[in-house]
Amino acid sequence: MFAIEAKNLVKKFNSLTAVDDLSFTVEEGEIFGLLGPNGAGKTTTIKMLTTLIPCTSGKARVFNYDILKQKGKVRDSIGIVFQEPALDNRLTGYENLDLHARLYGMSSVLRKERTKEVLSLVGLEEKAKVMVKNYSGGMKRRLEIARGLMHYPKVLFLDEPTLGLDPQTRRNIWDYIKKLNQKEKITIVLTTHYMEEADSLCDRVAIIDFGKIVALDTPKMLKNLLGGDVITLEAFPQEEAFEMFKKLPWVKKIKIHNEFLHLMVEQGEQKLPLLIQIDQEEEGITIKTINLRKPTLEDVFLSFTGKTIRDEESQNGNGLKHFHP
Repeated sequence: MFAIEAKNLVKKFNSLTAVDDLSFTVEEGEIFGLLGPNGAGKTTTIKMLTTLIPCTSGKARVFNYDILKQKGKVRDSIGIVFQEPALDNRLTGYENLDLHARLYGMSSVLRKERTKEVLSLVGLEEKAKVMVKNYSGGMKRRLEIARGLMHYPKVLFLDEPTLGLDPQTRRNIWDYIKKLNQKEKITIVLTTHYMEEADSLCDRVAIIDFGKIVALDTPKMLKNLLGGDVITLEAFPQEEAFEMFKKLPWVKKIKIHNEFLHLMVEQGEQKLPLLIQIDQEEEGITIKTINLRKPTLEDVFLSFTGKTIRDEESQNGNGLKHFHP
């Protein structure tokens, strides 16, 4: 049985199609990521799966419960950490968790036992009696994750779990997410626009743009789709260099983005001398800078959409001038 099974999910807001025919499955115990820019449809997808809003068409099941016909069963099976903070700052950490447990009808004995467990899991035992208004941003995020675990959910939804946190705190949250996945054997679905976060945490990633899934696989397999290494260089005149390099038999893909040429090649370290040789021998072609690296999920997004996530979020849709397979 899949933890989540979505088929042809569509969500429209008047004339706007926020989610456009999404189909995917999530394995039990998996960390599954929805990766894409703000406005891509990630949060809307989460809201449909958690019964907060109805889908326009399509269907989905969460632990075999229908999101439209069995909303109560779905809600009993899930935990949610929203993008926006949803803690009561006037209560202590312990009181926030206790209130959540009461809403789910947990007994006094079970509430105390579970509160102790989840506080330990997120490293907040010593802060249990501190008012939440005195918590740091990272502590609040960890408490929200603990609250989402209180009622033993089968699936935990994390909507941009590290948004607005500093890099060190973000990595600490990653560690807690990995730990709870392993210790609690819980399925986790997270949305993010941080490439490194998806790469580090997720067993599989669905790259989503304009409400559509454009690629879905493990981070490793997605990066392997690009075929080896990425050589980024500044070359002048740019158009002439582009036309010359795209004819090279060992260049698998080439594109121009933000005034740089991006070449997808195998065994990139062996191709750098060949490019330098072109710079030396070809009149009229000058290579100013050159860099070799392994592909990232940002490269995958760029390859499939013609933009980087940063471009998409700044509404700059003209980042890709040329693309050739």
